[in-house]
Amino acid sequence: MKVRFAIFSLLVCLIPSVQAQRPAGARPPATVRSPEVAPDRTVTFRLRAPAATEVTLTGEFMKGSKPLQKDADGVWSVTVGPLAPEIYNYNFTIDGVRSIDPGNPNVKTGSTASTIASILEVPGAGPAFYDAHRVPHGEIRTHWYESKSLKMTRRLTVYTPPGYDRNRSTRYPVLYLLHGANADERAWTTLGRVNLILDNLLADSKIKPFVVVMPFGYGTPPGTPRAIRPSPLQYTVIDGGGRDQSVENRRASRPSTGFTDVVTEFSSDLLGDVIPFIDANYRVYSDRDHRAIAGLSMGGLESLEIGLNHLELFSYVAGFSAAVRPPEFQKAFASLTADPQSSNRKLHLLWIGCGTDDSLFPSSQAFTKFLEEAKVKYKFYSVPGAHTWIVWRQFLKEVAPQLF
Repeated sequence: MKVRFAIFSLLVCLIPSVQAQRPAGARPPATVRSPEVAPDRTVTFRLRAPAATEVTLTGEFMKGSKPLQKDADGVWSVTVGPLAPEIYNYNFTIDGVRSIDPGNPNVKTGSTASTIASILEVPGAGPAFYDAHRVPHGEIRTHWYESKSLKMTRRLTVYTPPGYDRNRSTRYPVLYLLHGANADERAWTTLGRVNLILDNLLADSKIKPFVVVMPFGYGTPPGTPRAIRPSPLQYTVIDGGGRDQSVENRRASRPSTGFTDVVTEFSSDLLGDVIPFIDANYRVYSDRDHRAIAGLSMGGLESLEIGLNHLELFSYVAGFSAAVRPPEFQKAFASLTADPQSSNRKLHLLWIGCGTDDSLFPSSQAFTKFLEEAKVKYKFYSVPGAHTWIVWRQFLKEVAPQLF
């Protein structure tokens, strides 16, 4: 928590000239409202920065950047839209420094500073599927546990459905839901709104109640530098950043994220510590028929590699915009394809989803082709969209009714 606050404070302090020095006795400047959503869903962004020379806006609601214009009072502004009802991330760039919007308290954070952004929510005519409806609500719980495999104290988040504490004799299926690169175990609640989506689906009788476990998907503490081995593909994905995420042909300019090492480290913690902790502390079924694993981006790779290589533990496996690597399919999924008939009998669901504008879309298509050639059954789902939470919330809504 201290690290997260320090990063946030540093970013705010880095905003150049946002607040100019006032002469003694001068009246404070009027409050700048940003962002301001108009009834027609156009949105105006503002920033008080009298000494700045250039301010631009980037966001998931547009391609590229858009310049802000400065008025006589030193307030920069720009209006965009109308925008479709959604939750978007955005940033200002002030004289070359990428920054959050100091007028907006809603901030997207993660395990690294690279994904910190401001959040814009554009409401529609009625509540969205990810909004809080007037229905019974489940609970979000935080646990600290000792990871013997990683030799450290770690944290995980758990969603329990409405009525969990009242129905003491009821046991529940369990979904292990994994975040993406640069995020943490709280991402699926703060950004994905998993609890509200599932509460609404439950109230509409579209799903059965189940527990969701969201662990931290790295083998190191948040913000810890780690050695990364070279990889055949150079992933430049920043989950939900709304920027270009080229997967190949970046060898000369960008380092690998070393997802192979991440999967290995995280797998030991998930299988050796997290699952036993949940089985011991929650009323969940411990058999494979009532256990699922799913994740997005890096977490999608983790869910596919761990789930499909441990069909004795999982019968439902899903990858959302998974950072899969075509050159490593044969090796990574050898146990899955060695006996496809047996794999198909064990798999109640293998679900692959990706946005059509995502740079990982070709990799997802290559993976489905690999599965077809291996005669492994799967479901593929795509929607227009990039590598963002806009897509992943839709995927959760789509796949949840197909579990258990």
